[in-house]
Amino acid sequence: MTLPTAIRVREITPSFEEYQYRTPIKFGGVALDRAALLNIHCVVETVSGTIARGFGSMPLGNVWSFPSRVLSYDETLGAMKQLAQILCRLTVAYREAGHPIDLNHALEEAYFQAAAQLSTDLHLAEPIPRLCTLVVASPIDAALHDAFGKAHGRNCYATYGPDFLPHDLGHYLGAEYAGERLDRYLLSAPRARLPLYHLIGALDPLTDAQVRQRLDDGLPQTLPEWIDYNGLTHLKVKLNGDDLGWDVERFTAIEQVTAQTQQRRGVAQWYYSLDFNERCPNVEYLLEFLRRTQEGVPAGFARIQYIEQPTARDLKANRHNVMHQAARLRPVVIDESLLDLESLQLARAMGYTGAALKACKGQTSSLLLAAAAQKMGLFLCVQDLTCPGASLLHSAGLAARVPGVAAIEANARQYMPAANAPWVERFPGVFRITDGTMETGTLTGLGLGVVE
Repeated sequence: MTLPTAIRVREITPSFEEYQYRTPIKFGGVALDRAALLNIHCVVETVSGTIARGFGSMPLGNVWSFPSRVLSYDETLGAMKQLAQILCRLTVAYREAGHPIDLNHALEEAYFQAAAQLSTDLHLAEPIPRLCTLVVASPIDAALHDAFGKAHGRNCYATYGPDFLPHDLGHYLGAEYAGERLDRYLLSAPRARLPLYHLIGALDPLTDAQVRQRLDDGLPQTLPEWIDYNGLTHLKVKLNGDDLGWDVERFTAIEQVTAQTQQRRGVAQWYYSLDFNERCPNVEYLLEFLRRTQEGVPAGFARIQYIEQPTARDLKANRHNVMHQAARLRPVVIDESLLDLESLQLARAMGYTGAALKACKGQTSSLLLAAAAQKMGLFLCVQDLTCPGASLLHSAGLAARVPGVAAIEANARQYMPAANAPWVERFPGVFRITDGTMETGTLTGLGLGVVE
């Protein structure tokens, strides 16, 4: 089923940018102080002969997508960079015309096979994970969606109906979704504003006494300074997951500092999300953390909006870590494990009650899984991978178009402000936060709405 609007890929050009973090962030027990962006420029041609260009960008996030105890940071990042070149060549070599969703759907298995072959060719001690392959492919997918919208003079979210996308959801998600269309699960216009979740990393100082060295770069460093600077009401708390006493004390301290600051500001309502980076050894650890928190800081416990995947990402190997009991207290969302419909269904069977969508897993995958999660009645949130610039615009656009998304993350403003700098004047409502919310209603431009 090829519509006249379908595109073929003519050119793809990858490039990389390197950034140092303003301050390090502790992730999965590792202090991370740098990031590499993969930028993709593409040229496409419609069946009717229209030429259009597209752009996609995403941090490679190797510490998150390719965690390893035997491979170094440079080894995992180097493998991802080589994989990017291979996936670009595969995409250009595919000569069928289609909607970007169909192109990605057709190419995904080839992407995974290429990652497996590269792992062998490089003699990697650990193979490239499927999540890592999705992250590398995501800016390619984004660039195609961007180009498709620009080829037809529309925002890409106006191209997910039957006039542009020939298949129903049953084609991608199975018979249960037969006859249903993707655009039914998306908003026709972006939400005007979304609350912003601010990250409190395990290394981030809460008070002046914890600041080892003032950066004096015009940006805040302590939690009260950030709350005042951005008018924050949503706080994402990074916890260790392997030290229960520390985790409880950290959350208690955050609630105390935040309560004092919000009382001074006259703010009565704020929220937390909890992120253990899948390091809890078992679900009992999480339940004990919640029990102690509820007893020790009941007001803070009441403000917990949701909990990100607390235990290991390999769900099949950890079927005993069911979340039914924890999810009765607060939504527990699948994050690192969310790769496809099968993993979403397994997580739901194991008691997860929410799903974290991420642009770094691909626009195509995020849209399809957003539809599936809505049909399942799951809690939804959109998280980022410390996405700056164009990747943040991509992530924010996704959050603004999926019904029910609770809030948006934008961690690069804390850790990589230099990467945001070229974009601030073009999208001030996205990159300048003053009332705790991001202005997403302006993300209506052609394609993904990104103006290079």
